[in-house]
Amino acid sequence: MLSASQREAYETHGFLVVEDVIDVRILDAVRQEYAGLLDLLYAGWQAEGRVGAPARDDFWGKLVTAYEADCDWFQPMDISLPGDKIAPDTPMHFGPAVFDMVRAPGLLDIVEQLIGGEITSNPIQHVRIKPPATALASDEIRAHITSTDWHQDRAVALGEADQTDMVTCWLAITDATVENGCLQVLPKEDTQAILPHCPQRQTAIAPGYVAEDKAVPLPVRAGGVVLFHPLTPHASLVNKTDGFRWSFDLRFHVTGQPSGRSHFPEFVARSRQNPDTELSDWQEWKNMWEDARARLAAMPQIAIHRWQSDSPACA
Repeated sequence: MLSASQREAYETHGFLVVEDVIDVRILDAVRQEYAGLLDLLYAGWQAEGRVGAPARDDFWGKLVTAYEADCDWFQPMDISLPGDKIAPDTPMHFGPAVFDMVRAPGLLDIVEQLIGGEITSNPIQHVRIKPPATALASDEIRAHITSTDWHQDRAVALGEADQTDMVTCWLAITDATVENGCLQVLPKEDTQAILPHCPQRQTAIAPGYVAEDKAVPLPVRAGGVVLFHPLTPHASLVNKTDGFRWSFDLRFHVTGQPSGRSHFPEFVARSRQNPDTELSDWQEWKNMWEDARARLAAMPQIAIHRWQSDSPACA
């Protein structure tokens, strides 16, 4: 639970670091679930002749070997569909351990203090497993793999959610440090608005709108959470270590308000008024995303960003 001073700090500055939110048993279950998933993926790549023996016979050794061999482990591990064209077999991951993490009571207790007791799990959610910068391909642009450019979460959702009460929860699965690429933030201004964004390397705040010299780094230990107001500008630092940095981006919004990705599924994570509406079956969560994948694969691609490169701010 948050103290009165923590809540005031979040409301004033637009961010808050809270340690020891996710129980170690939940963290261990997520790590084991992903280790099993990577074992299956790696065995498939070996059978195809795309990889040989990993650099080290553990989760991290298989990840770096697969990345260097151009085997995409990100999308099969992501807890969302991609923003580009979706196929009937586009891979994604929805399992019981991740579902328990999304619905962790300690996490929802904090979210409830910020947006109230009617909480929906927002579909703008991702896994982020960042390799060392020295291992990255020179043309790597995916924000979920390399460092993230400055942006506001409100701005990377669709305009339907501009008035939605929402909070971002950035969950650390490994320790996040300045050295391995933790988040950095610009405290939210009293009159903070959505800043112009441009389709750059990633969807990022337009040049000239970020005072990077005022950035505040946000290290957090595994099991801790960084909370963001959707208008708070933030980015991540470069991973300068020889290891990986692993986190999840989760978002929650007030039930009944637009999600900003209405073509992706959401679910009620907590309801004080109607607890029977809460989703408690991880398999149903998985089925919702599989149904969305089948539906979207048969449709023209739906753009998930609203910013155009010919905007005056992007010139």
